[in-house]
Amino acid sequence: MTDDQEPSATVGSGGEPPAPDPVTSHGPARVISMVNQKGGVGKTTSTVSLGAALAGYGRRVLLVDFDPQGALSVALGYNPNEMELTVYNLLTDPNCHLGDVLVQTEVAGLDLVPSNIDLSAAEIQLVSEVGREYALQRALESVMADYDIVLIDCQPSLGLLTVNALTASSDVIIPMETEYFALRGVALLQDTIDKVMGRLNPDLRILGVLATMYDPRTLHSREVLETVTKAYGDQVFSTVINRTVKFPDAAVAGEPITSFAPSSSGAEAYRRLAREVLAR
Repeated sequence: MTDDQEPSATVGSGGEPPAPDPVTSHGPARVISMVNQKGGVGKTTSTVSLGAALAGYGRRVLLVDFDPQGALSVALGYNPNEMELTVYNLLTDPNCHLGDVLVQTEVAGLDLVPSNIDLSAAEIQLVSEVGREYALQRALESVMADYDIVLIDCQPSLGLLTVNALTASSDVIIPMETEYFALRGVALLQDTIDKVMGRLNPDLRILGVLATMYDPRTLHSREVLETVTKAYGDQVFSTVINRTVKFPDAAVAGEPITSFAPSSSGAEAYRRLAREVLAR
């Protein structure tokens, strides 16, 4: 198999997730953070692809770009530097409301709160605020009844912004590249999640660990996936995201893979993940 060929979707243990029931009304939203302090593990790809797949199943989905790099906004075809209002304004300006910031994407049922480099200043500004860990939660309250799922794409850091995301969330998905150094990073993240649960958000739970960038052709990837499954058991999603050139191609096109290459194994993997998420 050459590098530009797409490997078939990989499925771990757990069987086929059921098709989700149709919805007749929306809300209240489940808030799910995509978190890993290690960069380059597929957080943004997973956020946009899972969000689009959930919207494809009739759910109303809000994506929150919570990374100053604005990669999620770019992945949906927006130029972060041209955004007048972003999540930064939402966090720091009491006169700015979520409806002022929110933009509709080309995917039906999928909306976005964009971000850009301004967000890097929010962490410093929030330090002196009372209840600083709850800033994002307060900002989202007004639209919780309008959406079924809110997905937060967190920056590769365990600072105040990520703590804000975890405090606002009911669930955490941990995208994890299938390589050995990733295991150590997940242990550090688990410690942060435990602290947030103990001090700020006792209802927070890990919805699942998502193995990404998997290459079934290599012994290394297979061994890491086996180790992760042994370590985290049922917390590991049975859906595994394989490496494929389709993901960067979709990002360049500014589209989710579910619309850019709807029949690809990558698109099918995220549709399968969406069914797993809705079943948990």
